[in-house]
Amino acid sequence: MTLRAQGLLGAVSWSRSQASWVGVAAMLRRVGAVQLDTISVLARSHELVAYARLGPVPRQQIEQAYWHATKPAAFEYWAHAASVLPIEQWPYFAFRRRALRARGVRWHQIHQETCDKVLARLRAEGPLTATQLGGAKAGGPWWDWSQVKIAVEWLLDTGDVICVRRTGWRRVYDLPERVLPEELLGAEPSDLECLAYLAGVTARALGVVTHADLVDYHRLNYLTSEKSQHTRLVADAALAAGLTPVTIAGHGVAGRAVAGRAVAGPKMAGRAMAGWADPAALAEASAGRRGRNRVTLLSPFDSLIWDRRRTRQMFGFEHSLEAYVPKHKRVHGYFTMPLLAGGRLAGRVDPAREGKTLVGRKVSLEHAAAAEPMAEALREAASWVGCDDVRLEQIEPPEHAARLAAALTAT
Repeated sequence: MTLRAQGLLGAVSWSRSQASWVGVAAMLRRVGAVQLDTISVLARSHELVAYARLGPVPRQQIEQAYWHATKPAAFEYWAHAASVLPIEQWPYFAFRRRALRARGVRWHQIHQETCDKVLARLRAEGPLTATQLGGAKAGGPWWDWSQVKIAVEWLLDTGDVICVRRTGWRRVYDLPERVLPEELLGAEPSDLECLAYLAGVTARALGVVTHADLVDYHRLNYLTSEKSQHTRLVADAALAAGLTPVTIAGHGVAGRAVAGRAVAGPKMAGRAMAGWADPAALAEASAGRRGRNRVTLLSPFDSLIWDRRRTRQMFGFEHSLEAYVPKHKRVHGYFTMPLLAGGRLAGRVDPAREGKTLVGRKVSLEHAAAAEPMAEALREAASWVGCDDVRLEQIEPPEHAARLAAALTAT
């Protein structure tokens, strides 16, 4: 149910017209949120998320879909983390904007005079980057923001400013009234209405969810005030969203989804759990529809696996980002990308690029049969980023090395 909901099962080959910014925009609405991150190895994470579902869409078209110059279809805000979100979700983050205003601070002390100056310049001059507003850095380490950067990010937090476009990886700040349709700009739903809407987004993105999933997908307990009741309202929000209450079976219980009850496969560890399902996903599961599984490498920030607890429960797969771990302490590598194949997480690779060569600095396979899909995924990823060769440096376990090397050289 989750693979289908995430657009990784049952997909057909995308036609040339679909494999464009239109397809990427549809993918964004499907998953509900695409996390942003500064790390770029093969590509940046938001590009990898689209690639994992749609195949080798040109990277320029992916960028255009997220940050269209004339027809904004998305905006940036705090969801699971800093994320690109479909533009129609704007009203439903009012709960977070209100909570931040009530808290009065995010990380830095706010100077209202600077905020007023930033707003005045945006009104007078149009959309501007932090650099154009006066500079993002105060001269110290990377977190040492200038007063202008602190002010404009706070205004973004509270909804007085919006970001619907980037240039050179820099946010372009604008006024909501200049870019949002009137029906979105004027809406101010209650906290429960916001949470109900987002519960629906999460259930459609994951198929079936627990209470913890509904909290984690948009980090409902993040950037709020001490008096916020957002996590306590989750069950009410799920029912208000029209989700179907289900039971998720624990480890060793296999079965199929039926009305009112979703039964997980044997990978789901632990005791049975109460949860909710998207009614459409439950109906599809009950009908027994399958379809083609995507074979692909996943960004560590992909919404299929960004919740490490759920990833362990669903796939029996331990995964963590080691980019900020000292090199000598890394187990799997700097930017380890899991391999999705046959509906399972079947391996890992820590990729790098050297000129026109994609380098697998460390490749690990869960079993020998994962060699062929790993080779397929590496070749496709290399072609997508403009590499014409793949080189492997370390393969674990070593007894799979010959099979993977042979699969990689096969035509």
